[in-house]
Amino acid sequence: MTTDSGYKYKRTNTNGSQQRPLDVAIVGGGLVGSLLALHLGKKGHEVNLYEYREDIRTAELVIGRSINLALSARGRRALAEVGLEEALLGHGIPMAGRMLHDLNGKCKVVPYDANTKQCIYSVGRKHLNEVLLNAAEKYPNIHLHFNHKLVSANLDEGQFALVDPVTKETKSAQADLIVGCDGAYSAVRKEIVKRPRYDFSQTYIEHGYLELCIPPTATGEFAMPHNYLHIWPRGKFMMIALPNQDRTWTVTLFMPFTNFSSITDADALLDFFRQYFPDAINLIGRERLIKDFFKIKPQPLVMIKCRPYHVGTKALIVGDAAHAMVPFYGQGMNAGFEDCSVLTELFGKYGSDLERILPEFSERRWEDAHAICDLAMYNYIEMRDLVTKRSYLLRKKLDELLFWMMPNTWVPLYNSVSFSHMRYSKCIANRAWQDKILTRVLYGASFAAVATVGTLGYRHVTVSALERLSTSVLSALKLLKPSN
Repeated sequence: MTTDSGYKYKRTNTNGSQQRPLDVAIVGGGLVGSLLALHLGKKGHEVNLYEYREDIRTAELVIGRSINLALSARGRRALAEVGLEEALLGHGIPMAGRMLHDLNGKCKVVPYDANTKQCIYSVGRKHLNEVLLNAAEKYPNIHLHFNHKLVSANLDEGQFALVDPVTKETKSAQADLIVGCDGAYSAVRKEIVKRPRYDFSQTYIEHGYLELCIPPTATGEFAMPHNYLHIWPRGKFMMIALPNQDRTWTVTLFMPFTNFSSITDADALLDFFRQYFPDAINLIGRERLIKDFFKIKPQPLVMIKCRPYHVGTKALIVGDAAHAMVPFYGQGMNAGFEDCSVLTELFGKYGSDLERILPEFSERRWEDAHAICDLAMYNYIEMRDLVTKRSYLLRKKLDELLFWMMPNTWVPLYNSVSFSHMRYSKCIANRAWQDKILTRVLYGASFAAVATVGTLGYRHVTVSALERLSTSVLSALKLLKPSN
């Protein structure tokens, strides 16, 4: 069956058995919710998408997180599956690596992939959400409902109640499947957490974030080289900047709340920036820096882990509702989009059999989700501190060399996370294997070197010379020791 929108209802699974269209309620019309609506709508299911805010496409002011997004391989595949990858890549700005700013304003480029030149793309959250909603609106079986906030749900029966935040009007609804795509503070997950023996953890880190902006130059150009993620690493904190289509930069300052609270006036702010980010003052502009810094309070960063992601055959959570993470690996959106790909794959495999789809989704995703949450926490340490260390740069060069020599065997951690579809848990296991191999090789080489010197030149080598050799070998090992 083909509709006027050009898509085809798919009535069979991969085994050839018939599937029936489901009534699916998606709670949350953000990035993951709107993409999942497209995935399921394309399969012919009747989808109702409920969003508690007004329509982002017509709103004058969009309230919420606006940290820029880094689109990489996992997100690209999920977009390609609904025909939107090329449109988003055309809008996005490619970033080939990190550009590090030191205290003197000097810059150093660290490429993401020196061998195959792959890159990630800076995309605007609002633009991406608008593209997804516009695409969803073209499907006659996808229905968009704004100003609908979930207030209660019976997840065993698929029943739920919604309220209009403006008019306070309430209404009830029912669906074959309720999918929570409603973010880190998910109302659907709140209902799930009430159930006995449910694993859930919520961790706020001591660091918050605050957004600033670098405007275009007087001639309307980017104020910095724009095909890079710019980082000002300062050990305990950092600042980053991502390019926008309008030639501005979204600048995000991450640091402990104690540091934020110590900056109480314009003089203290300017002193702080002169000490740690001197080149950024002219880029942002003195008056704009003061205005933007004190305009809004620093926002918290939370990591959420839970399992399972489903309740019986009627409810499921995906995206940040299931696995909110800190933003330092740029994988929050990509992991949520990958949820859509995995879920769609299971619908293709099992038809409409939710008794098989939902448990398998939970089992396949929880370990990978926990893994990327942990990697995101680690990457903050790398970005704010380790990127300036000799040990990190030496290890990266060694990884690049081995990747060049053995591209199918030795895949660096960042490449496996951002430029492949390797399971996140496998990425960590792969890194652990690499660390083990390097440690064995390095220690083996050091002992071989010492043995060679002892065999060939022991008559001419003094004790102090051997001590110096041992010290040099140990120093080399410390430099090459895996940073994570």
